[in-house]
Amino acid sequence: MTTAELHTLTGAYALHALPDDERLAFERHLSACEACAQEVRELSATAARLGLAVSATPPPPLRERVLREITTVRQETPSQGRGMRSGGSPTGRAGRWTSYALAACVAAAAAFGGVAVWQNQVAQDARQEATRAQEHNAQVAQVLTAPDAATTASELADGARGTVVVSRSVDRAVFLASDLAQPPSGKVYELWYDDGGVMRPAGLMNPSATDEAVLLDGPVDGASGMGITIEPEGGSEQPTTEPLAVMEFRDA
Repeated sequence: MTTAELHTLTGAYALHALPDDERLAFERHLSACEACAQEVRELSATAARLGLAVSATPPPPLRERVLREITTVRQETPSQGRGMRSGGSPTGRAGRWTSYALAACVAAAAAFGGVAVWQNQVAQDARQEATRAQEHNAQVAQVLTAPDAATTASELADGARGTVVVSRSVDRAVFLASDLAQPPSGKVYELWYDDGGVMRPAGLMNPSATDEAVLLDGPVDGASGMGITIEPEGGSEQPTTEPLAVMEFRDA
């Protein structure tokens, strides 16, 4: 197993979901990798809190199957008492309680298994979200720190302010909004590249954010500027309202 593969096992290890050979290999790696050790501590704490906060009910088919199986267990007669059969199996009330306990354990194991799978998925989703956020921040920083980064600022409605930073060498642009009012219900702010008067979709803003840094979708190419409009939720292929602002791209 490669080091890169070992780095991906933190979530499964935190949930005790690794087979013995992979667990031993990962523990050897863990002793020398502080990043993975820290991630395991964080995921283990998260899994513990989720385990306390979440309960899982067995699906109806499982419950019905368990109850149906219980009804087929032969009930021993009182004359057989509480002893053991010749084959060593429990009889009477003890036997029935054993069946009930076994059925309960099966149901509990199935429920716990579902919770464990769900927790593992939550951990994986959280890691993917963190990775996407890191990649987004790195791309934004690349534009903002580029040697040829050029800035244009504009006043928007209701005292809001918009700033666009463009880098021709990176071929990307970033829009920064501050004090932006939330759009009307069912609406969203959409960004556009201005390709010589033809508006090209460049992404949607978070409708609940009043301050946001947005990496515009796609390359700058030959765009001369950008605009922002209010569009129906999900965005439009072409602007359907007058722009709140159109900002020209400047050269550094």
